[in-house]
Amino acid sequence: MAAKAYHQATTRRVALVLLAVVVVLAASAETAHGICNISSDGLRACQPAAAVHNPTGQPSAQCCAALAGADLACLCRYKSSAGVWARLYKIDINRAMGLPAKCGLATPANC
Repeated sequence: MAAKAYHQATTRRVALVLLAVVVVLAASAETAHGICNISSDGLRACQPAAAVHNPTGQPSAQCCAALAGADLACLCRYKSSAGVWARLYKIDINRAMGLPAKCGLATPANC
């Protein structure tokens, strides 16, 4: 039971970081470089699955491919601003925290 709670907490942190990065990139002028090995296009591909209104449910293949190539540990460094960005851009944290699992990805142990 403790392992499940730990996994859920870790998944939540990665999702929050992912959301923060999505929002930061959407607000910035960067189009090709992205952050943490994810292009801004890849991050934008994940937004519909985490939207507050009319979410797509499942992340797209492009979103999962972007997450698969991402440095998830790097994304963990951006977690502190996720709440503000999620509210500003109307991203549902609960949906976002499920993206890595829906893509079949393992989350970092120390995130």
